[in-house]
Parts: sequence; C-alpha cells; structure tokens
Amino acid sequence: MVMTTHTTHTTHTTAGTTVPSGGATVAENARLDFAKSAPKVFRALIGFDAAAREGLDPALVELIQIRASHLNHCAYCLHMHTNDARKAGESEDRLHMVAVWREARHFFTPREQAALALTEAVTRVADAGVPDDVYAQAAAHFEEQELAHVLALIFTINTWNRVALSTAKVAGTDERR
Repeated sequence: MVMTTHTTHTTHTTAGTTVPSGGATVAENARLDFAKSAPKVFRALIGFDAAAREGLDPALVELIQIRASHLNHCAYCLHMHTNDARKAGESEDRLHMVAVWREARHFFTPREQAALALTEAVTRVADAGVPDDVYAQAAAHFEEQELAHVLALIFTINTWNRVALSTAKVAGTDERR
C-alpha cells in the first residue's frame, strides 16, 4: 500500500485555519505525507506487510483487512480492501456480511470465522486481551507458521489503519496506483 498526503507540521489552529511552524496558513485538514516524511519507516512497513501475506490465501488476507478496517473506522482502507477483494473475485454477498459475520456464519468457512474472531480480538486487544478460546480456535485452523502470518497481517492492517486515520486519508483516493 502506497500512501501519500500533504506535508504540514502544525502548531495551532485559529478560526478554521492551521498555522504551521513556518507561519503560513494552510487548510485545516492538511496532514503530513507519512511516506515522504518517514521513508525508511514506510518502506519497513511495506516490507512487513508483504512478509505477513506470504503463504496466506489472498481472499483471507482481504477479509482480515476489511474486518480490522471496519473496527478501526478506517474508510480509506475499507474502500481500498473491498475493491481489492472484488478484483480478486470476492462476492458482494460476502463483502456485505463481513461486518456481521457472526450472524452470517454460513457465508464464511470455519477457518475464515476463526481468522475474523482473531482479527477482532487483536484489533480490540485493549478491551479484553486475546481470549484463550479465540486463540485456540485460530490455532486449530492454522498451522503454526500460518498463524504467525495471520497475526502479522492483523498487526500490519491495524498499523495501516492508524497511519491512514492519523494522516486523514480520504476514502476513494487509493494512492498505490
């Protein structure tokens, strides 16, 4: 995922405008360009993301990314990953059911359900940790190396969501192209 935005370091906001450290006035919503401002960190995150995906079913990857993006309220990533899932052949029915997968289990395999439950637990880790039963269910459906990759993918999408939300990425502006 390549992400770019406007570069601005701000100090305070006054009457709908933001005054950057240099003194010029810019739009209130201008945020830094993370990829440009921290290129080594950005490249490391891209590498981590690529390594996490290795060996995982692309459909499962998108389901995990979509569910975490729902939970984090990241419209930018949600738009991006639902489009990626469609391009990869995912059905509209399943895409619409990801947010309510527990009530629509018949749309998802037991393996996908285990991954979605783990995604929710890891994404909301501050609420209740990762419950033993959720972890055990995921461990029952994934070999150890696969489980490590699923966890790494959950870590990366949560990080991407935070980058997109912190830098005010706009849904529908997939900047990877």
